[in-house]
Amino acid sequence: MRPSTVSSLVGADPPTTPRGDSAAAPELDPASREWLSNLRDEGPARDDAIAQLHALLLRGARFEVGRRQASLPHLRGAELDDIALDAADDALMSVLRRLDDFRGLSRFTTWAYKFALYEAAVKLRRRAWQEREVPMEQEGWELLSSASLRPDQAVEQAELLTAIGRAIELALSPHQRRVLIALAVNGVPIDVLAERLGTTRGALYKSLHDARRKLRRQLVTEGYSLGSTLEAPL
Repeated sequence: MRPSTVSSLVGADPPTTPRGDSAAAPELDPASREWLSNLRDEGPARDDAIAQLHALLLRGARFEVGRRQASLPHLRGAELDDIALDAADDALMSVLRRLDDFRGLSRFTTWAYKFALYEAAVKLRRRAWQEREVPMEQEGWELLSSASLRPDQAVEQAELLTAIGRAIELALSPHQRRVLIALAVNGVPIDVLAERLGTTRGALYKSLHDARRKLRRQLVTEGYSLGSTLEAPL
């Protein structure tokens, strides 16, 4: 059980996937304009641009695979390269679908490169959990407590954890309980959980957000002041 504080249960929800730039768009740099023009073309220029983009994304995916390789010692070179290639393929499709999302707040290649990193990370997480059972039940709230607290703080935290356990049972639906425990307590990657439950990341983030909102409301109703914990990230 990975989280060490209650912030993982009642904190704010993090961003999910690579996004297009959302601020006011500056004028695009010449290289980015050329990338977009060629990728939107219908002739040989598009084919060449796609080949170059795929090569860039493959480098990014291989970098991410190499960076995370130590966490997957059972995977060998050929398997890792297959994962990188699949990630690059999926990243390419994502970039091509989302060309209109690019706003020029970074270079096009920098923006696109992030998709390769993201896809590689997702595939490696899924591979790491491939043979593992996804835990959706909390076995002991005491495992969430922090060993660095003073005695008085430890008592206060233990009381809050007990209240959280009670609030989870009272305020959340069975599905919301499973999602909250799997993601916020047991550290299951959200893409892995989405695959196991046959749903989407977006649907799980909504379930997690709703669960946290209900949990905070229940705790406040019981008289607990959560303070800055409400703004803590997952």
